[in-house]
Amino acid sequence: MTDELKHECAVALVVLKKDGEHYRNKYGSSDYGGTKLSLLLEKQHNRGQDGAGAAILSSHPESGYMPYWAFKSSSSTALADLLDAIGKRHEQSAMSLFDTGSSERIFLGHLRYATFGKNEVAFCHPFIHQASELCHTLLLAGNFNLTNAGELFEDYRRKGEFPTSRADGYLICELIAHELGGARSCATVEGTDAQERVPPLASALSRALKDADGAWTFCGATGDGWAFATRDPHGIRPGYCYSDDEVFVVASERPAIQAAFDVPPEAVKELPPGAALLISPDGEVLMSELRSDIQESPHPCAFERIYFSRANDAGIYRERKALGAALVPQILAAAHAPMERIFFSYIPNSARIAFYGLLERLFSLVLSYKGHKDSDPFLCDLCGKNLPRFGEIAVKDAKFRTFIADAAARREFYKHVYDVTYGLIDEEDTLVVMDDSIVRGNTMRNAIIPMLSRLGPKRIVIVSSAPPIRYPDCYGIDMSTLGELVAFRALVNLLGPDAEKELREALEGRASCPLNPLAPLYARFSDEQHCAEIARLLTPPGTKAEVVVVYQTVENLRKCLNNSQLAFGDWYFTGDYPTPGGYKVLRKALLNYLEKNSERSY
Repeated sequence: MTDELKHECAVALVVLKKDGEHYRNKYGSSDYGGTKLSLLLEKQHNRGQDGAGAAILSSHPESGYMPYWAFKSSSSTALADLLDAIGKRHEQSAMSLFDTGSSERIFLGHLRYATFGKNEVAFCHPFIHQASELCHTLLLAGNFNLTNAGELFEDYRRKGEFPTSRADGYLICELIAHELGGARSCATVEGTDAQERVPPLASALSRALKDADGAWTFCGATGDGWAFATRDPHGIRPGYCYSDDEVFVVASERPAIQAAFDVPPEAVKELPPGAALLISPDGEVLMSELRSDIQESPHPCAFERIYFSRANDAGIYRERKALGAALVPQILAAAHAPMERIFFSYIPNSARIAFYGLLERLFSLVLSYKGHKDSDPFLCDLCGKNLPRFGEIAVKDAKFRTFIADAAARREFYKHVYDVTYGLIDEEDTLVVMDDSIVRGNTMRNAIIPMLSRLGPKRIVIVSSAPPIRYPDCYGIDMSTLGELVAFRALVNLLGPDAEKELREALEGRASCPLNPLAPLYARFSDEQHCAEIARLLTPPGTKAEVVVVYQTVENLRKCLNNSQLAFGDWYFTGDYPTPGGYKVLRKALLNYLEKNSERSY
C-alpha cells in the first residue's frame, strides 16, 4: 500500500488451565505463559508499532501486594521494551508476587496503533480499574473503535461518575467496572447446565456494551481470576481463539495462534460475534450472548483480507491471489498493447500476493491459447509468441528520511522514497503496476508515478486489487475524512461547478437515498468515468506517459472473498454500513467537507 494507513491494534490473551508445575514438567519451562504471550505479540507486530503493553495476573494473590504485574511502553521500540520487561519481570521487584511463576495464570497483551489518540503511554493498553475487591478489579485490552464514544462518555458522567480521561479504552474499562460494581462476587450463578451458569461478569459486559455502536474485540480479566473475550455483534474486528485441556488463547490473527502453539488452522476458531467467552478460575469456558436484538449476519472487515492481516493465513493468501487473477481482463484491456510490449510489476510489499495471482492467471491464459486455432482472436493478437514479462520495478528505500524544511526541496526528495530498477522498460512499453489499494493517492501522485515516469514508458497502468474507497471508515481505519479520499475528490470534479450545491442538497435529504446521500451521486457516473478522473488527479504535471487506473470491481471482490458462511463488510467501497453509527459518520464527514472542517467525523 502506497498510502500509509494506521489501523487496528492487536490483542493477545493466554489463560493457563493447569498449575505452573505441570508446564515445568511437560515443557521444561518456568515461564510457559510469558513465553507464549511474547510469541503471540511478536507474531502480530504488524498490527501495532506505536505502543505495547501487558498484564499478568496471579491465581493466588496475597493481601498487601498487587494482584497483577503490568508494563506499558510508547517508545519507538515499544514491543522490544515490553518483551524485555516480560522476560525480566521476576527480577524487577523484591516485592513481586511472581518470584517463581507458579501462581501466574492470566496473560494479557496489546499492540497499539495511534489512529487518533495521542502516542503516549497513558493511552496504551491494558487499561486497569483498581478496586479493593478483587472481583471489581478489571484489566482490559481491545482492538476497537466506537462511533458514539462521546455519547457514552456523557451518559456515564450523568450517572454521577467522574471519568478522568476521554480515552475510549479507559471509558469502556470504566463502564464495565461500573456494571461489575453492583455484584457482590464474580462467582458463577447457580445452575444445572454449564451454559446456564452465567457469572455476573457476563451480565456486566452485556449491560456495559448494549449501547455501543462500532467494532471491537475485547480481552480482559478480573482480579479474582475470571478472563473473557468478546467481539462486536457484526464481527467487524477480527478475533480467533483456541482451547485445549492446558490453555485458552485469543489473538487478532489466526496464524499467530498456529505458530505459538503449533496447531493446525482448523483447531483455531473465530470468536463468535455478539458473544462473550468467559473462562472461570478453574478453567471452565462458558459462552454468553451479549445482545439478542441483532439478527443480521456478521460482516467482518474486508480490508483485513486485502491488506491488514498477514498473508500467512492460508485463507487470506488464497483470497489475495484470487483478487489479482480477477483483474486480468481489465488489465489487458487497459494495457492496449501486445504482450511483448507489456511489463508487469507491483508496489512492495503488501501487493505481492495479489501479483502472484495475476501472473498465474496470465501464464495460464497465454499457455492455454497458444496453438489453438479457435482461440479468442483478441487474446491471440495480444499474446503473440511471447510469455508475459515481469519483474520488480519499485524498491522501497526503508531507510529514507528527510528533515528538509524547504517545501520544494522536500517534494523533490519525496519522489525518491522508492528506488527503481532501470533497463527493463523502453519507450514503447506499457508498464502495469499493481497496488493493493489507492486511498488518498498522495504517495502515488508525488512519489510512485514520478518514479515510474523516469523509466520512460509509453503508458502506465496503475492497478488496485481493491475497489475505489468512496466512503469514510469509522470502525478503526484512519479514513474518516472524505476530502482526503481520491475517489471522493474525483466525484466532486465530475459533478462540476454545481458540486457543492448538489452535495448540500444530498445531505439535506433531497436526494433519492437519504440514508446514504452520496450513493445517487456516484451512480450518475460510470466506473470508466470515475477511474479516468482519478487517473487525471493522480497524474503529476509534466508526466509524459499516459496514466490509466484500473480498480477491482465490487462484484469481483465479493466473489474472491465471500464464502458460504459469511459476507465480508465493504462499506468503504459501497456505503453499506453495518451499524447506524456508520451512516451518522458519513453524514458528519460530508458536512465537515462542506464546511472545510478537517476534524475527525466521530
